[in-house]
Amino acid sequence: MDFFFQLLVNGLSIGLLYGLSAMGFVMIFKSSSVLNFAHGELLAIGAFIFLVLSTWMHLPILLAFLITLVGCFVLGFLVERIFLRPLIGEQLIFVIMLTVGLSAMFKGLLLFIFGGNLHTYPDFLPEGLALHLGAIYVPPVYVASSCIGIIFLMLFGLFFKFSSQGIYMRSVADNQTAALSLGVHVRKVFALSWAIAALVAGMSGIVLGIINGTNVHEISAIGLKVFPVVILGGLDSIGGAIIGGIIIGLLETFIGGYISPSLRDVLPYVILVFILLIKPYGLFGLVEIERV
Repeated sequence: MDFFFQLLVNGLSIGLLYGLSAMGFVMIFKSSSVLNFAHGELLAIGAFIFLVLSTWMHLPILLAFLITLVGCFVLGFLVERIFLRPLIGEQLIFVIMLTVGLSAMFKGLLLFIFGGNLHTYPDFLPEGLALHLGAIYVPPVYVASSCIGIIFLMLFGLFFKFSSQGIYMRSVADNQTAALSLGVHVRKVFALSWAIAALVAGMSGIVLGIINGTNVHEISAIGLKVFPVVILGGLDSIGGAIIGGIIIGLLETFIGGYISPSLRDVLPYVILVFILLIKPYGLFGLVEIERV
C-alpha cells in the first residue's frame, strides 16, 4: 500500500506539470486554431536558459527562475510577431507547417549550442522541503513542482476571470469574429497567447529538467506528450488539459511501477489512439455540429 501511495504522489506531481504545459498548447489552439508542433522545443529552451543562468553564470536560483520566465514570455511574443503574424489570413496548413519548421530550427540550434549530452542542475532544493508521510517519501523536487503548479494555476485562473486581457482572450477563443466586431485587438490577443504559452512551457521545462536532467532529445519528446493530454481533455478546454495531464501522469506512473517502465512512454499514444476512435472531442471538448 505504501508503494501505491508513493506512485500516486509522484503521478500527481508529474501529471500537474503535463497539464500546465498542455494549458499553453490549448490557449494557442483556442485563440488561433493552430496546433503548435514547436511546443516541446519551447520546454527545452526554458530548461536550457535556466541551466545557463543557474549553472554557468551562477546566478541565485530565484533570480535565474524569474529571468527564465521573462525570457520565455518575450520569446513567445517574438515568435508570434516575426513568424506567425505575417501568415494571418493564410490557409491553416501553412501556419501548422511553420510550427513544424520552428520545431526543427529550435532543436537544431539547441543541439548546436549544447550538444546531445545530458546536463544536470546543481542540487539546490533543500532536503527540508521533502515530505515524510509515514513510509511515503516525497522528494523536494516533487513538492516544489506541485507548489509551483498550484500557484500558477491560481494565478492564471484569476487572470482569465478578472483581468481585461484575460477576458479578451476568452472572448477571442469563443468567437473571433464577434470579438473583433466588439473592438477587441485580436492580433494582440494572439501575441499574448503565444507569450503565456511559452512562459508555461519554459516553467514546465525547468521542473522536468530538475527531475530528469536536461537533454535536447528527451525533453523535446516529453513535449510531444502534450498531444495525448490535450486530445484526452479536449482541444478547446483549459480545464480538460489540466485533468488530462493528471490522468496521463497517473497512468504513466502506475504502469511504470507495476508493469514495466518501458511501457510508460508508449501509454500516452495508446490512449491518444483510443480517444480519437471513441471520443474524438475528448472528455471536455465541445462537439461541433454543422448544419447544411
